[in-house]
Amino acid sequence: MKKLFLMLAVAAFSAQTMTAQTVEESTNFDNWFIGVNGGVQAPARNYKVLKNLNPVAGLRVGRFFTPALGMSIEGSAFFGDKPLEPCDGSPKGFNLTFLGMANLSNWLGGYPGEPRAFETYFLAGLGWAHAFKFNSGKTIGTRDGHNAWTSKVALDFVFNLGSAKAVQLYIEPYMLYALNGQDHLEYNINSATLGGLVGLNYKFGNSNGTHNFKIAELRDQNEIDGLNSKINELRASLNDRDALLSAKDGQIRDLQAALDACNSRPTEPIYVKPATATNLQPTVLFRKGKSTIDAAQYAPIELIASYMKNHPEAKVEIKGYASPEGSLELNQKLSEDRANAVKNALIKKYKIAANRLTAIGCGPTDQLFEEIEFNRVATFNDVAK
Repeated sequence: MKKLFLMLAVAAFSAQTMTAQTVEESTNFDNWFIGVNGGVQAPARNYKVLKNLNPVAGLRVGRFFTPALGMSIEGSAFFGDKPLEPCDGSPKGFNLTFLGMANLSNWLGGYPGEPRAFETYFLAGLGWAHAFKFNSGKTIGTRDGHNAWTSKVALDFVFNLGSAKAVQLYIEPYMLYALNGQDHLEYNINSATLGGLVGLNYKFGNSNGTHNFKIAELRDQNEIDGLNSKINELRASLNDRDALLSAKDGQIRDLQAALDACNSRPTEPIYVKPATATNLQPTVLFRKGKSTIDAAQYAPIELIASYMKNHPEAKVEIKGYASPEGSLELNQKLSEDRANAVKNALIKKYKIAANRLTAIGCGPTDQLFEEIEFNRVATFNDVAK
């Protein structure tokens, strides 16, 4: 017996090795099926088999792990025990069996990608049976008691139906042994039954979109080598691009640092002096931080007003300045306010037309005069000449 199970284990491993590499991987919920069956059985020890047939009905649930190997659990109910008792239609016992299944067609002929129209399965396994007592005190399936270890051996002749091959119709001849001997388990024809079943199985849908195993799309070595070469090329190209991007990032950092350095230095607004402008000598001085005109500073403004009245074509540009103390923003505004203050004085006090005057704030400077405080001025240019 040990040798038999060892041979079956070796055969099962060989079958899995042959088929596992040819089909797509399955999830734990793939390749399950459920089925019902019914038929008759009779004691194998009685030569009047046809006169002692007893009805059998069963339910089977299982799963195939490869196209060649699977496992199922089968529960069967027995409705009679001829020739010991006549069948009255009530259950006389039941049997629960764990069955190993081998698809001989796929094992020996390989899996073609979908089930064949006709296939042959071999089933074998161990189970447990319970028999109910009759009024006569006799039992079903066991000689010495109500319970028995059992062993089932069967062949299934399977017809796969439909375009999806999701339904199986099978015819199953089998032999069921009650293994309980006097003081050990044994296979004995005198405690066995012969039977036949007709059954239907339904195979649930799989993650691959079918109800069955699907052949994996294998690639030849040349194609694999070509793909690996392409991958290496893309990796090299990606590395080159990374290096280029790194260099560009360095340039951006350098330019940003230079820009920040430029922005941190105070700068003076740059004004382009018109080529036709003529400097006028008078200048208006302001106090530190002020844009109001002192009384003494109206004398140069009056000179400019007199000049413009004597020269009706003249157009004067007034430039305001600030000394470099303080922030750039404050000095820029201060220079604009000083230029506008002089412009407003010419317009309001001396009645000079506004369209003849332009006020410009030139910001801070220390370039007009050597003395810092002398640079807080407003100057005049005749831009019409």
